[in-house]
Amino acid sequence: MASLLTLQTQPTGTADYVALTFLSLVGATFLSRGILWDQPDPYRHLLFERPQLKHGGTAANEDQQTRNIARRLEETNSPFVVFWGSQSGTAESFAHRLAREITLRFGQNTLTADLSDYDPSSIAEIPSSKLAIFILSTYGEGDPADNTVDFWDWLNSNDRNQEKKQKLFSDLRYFAFGLGNSNYKFYNRVIDRVVEVLDAHGANALLPVSRANDATGSTQEDFISWKEELFTFFRESLGFTQSELVYQPTLTINPDETIEASALHRGDPQHSSNPVAIPISSIRQLFKPTSDRHCLHIDLDISSTPDIVYKTGDHLAVWPSNPDEEVNLLLQMLGRSHEAEIPLSIAAIEGADGEDTAKKVPSPTTLLVLLRHYLEITAQLPRDILATLAPFAPTPEAKSFLTSLATNKEAYADFTRRNHLTLARVLATSSGTQTWTSLPLSYILETLPPLQPRYYSISSSSVVTPRKISLTVLVLSTPLAENAAVSIPGLTSTYLLSLSDTPTSENKNAVLPTYTNTLLPVTNPPPSSPESAGQKSGKKILAHLRRSTFKLPRLNTAPLILIAAGTGLAPFRAFLSERRQLLKIGREVGNMILFFGCRRPDEDFIYRDELADMQSAFGDKLKIVTAFSRDPSSNAKRGYVQDKVSEYASEVVDMLVEQRGNLYICGRAGMAREVERRVTAGILGQFKGWSEKESEEWVRGLKRRNKWQEDVWG
Repeated sequence: MASLLTLQTQPTGTADYVALTFLSLVGATFLSRGILWDQPDPYRHLLFERPQLKHGGTAANEDQQTRNIARRLEETNSPFVVFWGSQSGTAESFAHRLAREITLRFGQNTLTADLSDYDPSSIAEIPSSKLAIFILSTYGEGDPADNTVDFWDWLNSNDRNQEKKQKLFSDLRYFAFGLGNSNYKFYNRVIDRVVEVLDAHGANALLPVSRANDATGSTQEDFISWKEELFTFFRESLGFTQSELVYQPTLTINPDETIEASALHRGDPQHSSNPVAIPISSIRQLFKPTSDRHCLHIDLDISSTPDIVYKTGDHLAVWPSNPDEEVNLLLQMLGRSHEAEIPLSIAAIEGADGEDTAKKVPSPTTLLVLLRHYLEITAQLPRDILATLAPFAPTPEAKSFLTSLATNKEAYADFTRRNHLTLARVLATSSGTQTWTSLPLSYILETLPPLQPRYYSISSSSVVTPRKISLTVLVLSTPLAENAAVSIPGLTSTYLLSLSDTPTSENKNAVLPTYTNTLLPVTNPPPSSPESAGQKSGKKILAHLRRSTFKLPRLNTAPLILIAAGTGLAPFRAFLSERRQLLKIGREVGNMILFFGCRRPDEDFIYRDELADMQSAFGDKLKIVTAFSRDPSSNAKRGYVQDKVSEYASEVVDMLVEQRGNLYICGRAGMAREVERRVTAGILGQFKGWSEKESEEWVRGLKRRNKWQEDVWG
């Protein structure tokens, strides 16, 4: 029997040998996964890194203090805790401002708490003798901030446990404030969902939830209005006595000329992603020279930085510097120009809750470096900050001026429509030539937010140029409402423009800020190439990578619908470059349609020649549809990309539904929302006969499967 079985299992012909060979190859391919192919991304862990460690944190809460917030409140004798969930730093800044003001005005010791520093379950242990305040931001498609994810997941998981309903937060008394943007579909979803679950599980909301709307530019005023309502409740319902705000420092800042120059921090960000100085190989202008606007194409050489390995679709975080004019004016108004380069030692005062403030800047350093590289000195001061600044005024007139703006919402709004009130300009406007020598440096560090990086979609493909990163940067300049001659330059984009050989346009009246680049020069700058106009040997920028989920589908033959406006074209330039490379080596690629919108075809149609070359290379595999909102050669009404999506509705439905393609949107959130509305409220109903509700559910399914992706802002 054994010999018979052996005989029957021996290959007997060519077909058997082919089958065995095929099965062997399949088995070898499967066993080599993760070794020879489909290797895991070595940087994937950055997607799940604890956010508080990204800004110089040391995991102090794990090693030095409890992760139980109820226990921590008892240890610090704090009746208040302000929880914050922040993506860009605004909610975090609000939390610290509020906590400090509660302490100073009401004498109530108040703890600020990064949600990722504490076990979510311990929030349910907070006794009724304590009060909790939640300040939470929403970004993207209704997503929680990175440091809120653990709390968010735990909260929603426990909400599904019906046995504990009405009991989990029965002792919790709280207030809630949300930060969001109504241009996004899920405006303030995070705070609304958190409040919904807290209330369903027995928590007691002492005031209705309040919300800030960044789309209207009212975030600061929304926060101030809510804070005033909160303080009224403290006085009238809790019986707290409100005192006049008297400044008490939480930091010590001492000059120490014995510190060696080599020990000083000179501008390196305290960030766990380890920003590095990356050489600039070339910068060129993408807009026509006649334009009074600027758009830069920047090529960065990462051949000397082997730790930086990017993937197509990733973002690059660029760390800016503050303009020299603003730095020098602030030093002058403080009367500290002569102290600018004296070494300073910075430390938190014990028991004054200054640890978080001390962490946002390094020590030892100098005042010049602090103002140039670590503090956001170009941001407009909120109205309530003017009230805390007034007591330090050098003249009665300056104090009266600041007090009137701080206490009069309409006067503040009217004045800021015509003036950009940075700290330096506030000091100069209110006091003229009088210097503010009594304004403590500790106040400046406690009041100004830390300088943050700005994120740009990488416009190059890691398959085509693995050791070169390209950025597409629109240089921003926001005019003040009532005086177009006065504008607020974008901090990082203007800084990058200053590194260009041709930073000015034909507008002779344009005056751009200057910057002192303290980064070390490139020792061996990359050689120039014929096409690299604007070569900048010796210039570097500080930057680090941020991983993105905005990626091409694994299947090269998947159809793509790409929708972009302005510099939203950046990642799609990379996508098309990558697919063109695949085409060059004989791989099949799917059909693609690119919708691109800008103002005028002769002014800001970026990468126009490149796209024409792409069209020639792909042939009928790529269709490019353009929309121009201010085309002087056309008498037609303004056209936007969402209009073109509707115009080509039949092709969109065919590629998205019938061919099971992928749709990508990059640009402003309002444009993305309008595209989705056109698809769900019109196009799918027109061609598939679906109701709007059915269309919305189908699109949600695409998003869950990452077949509808958005990389949007504002």
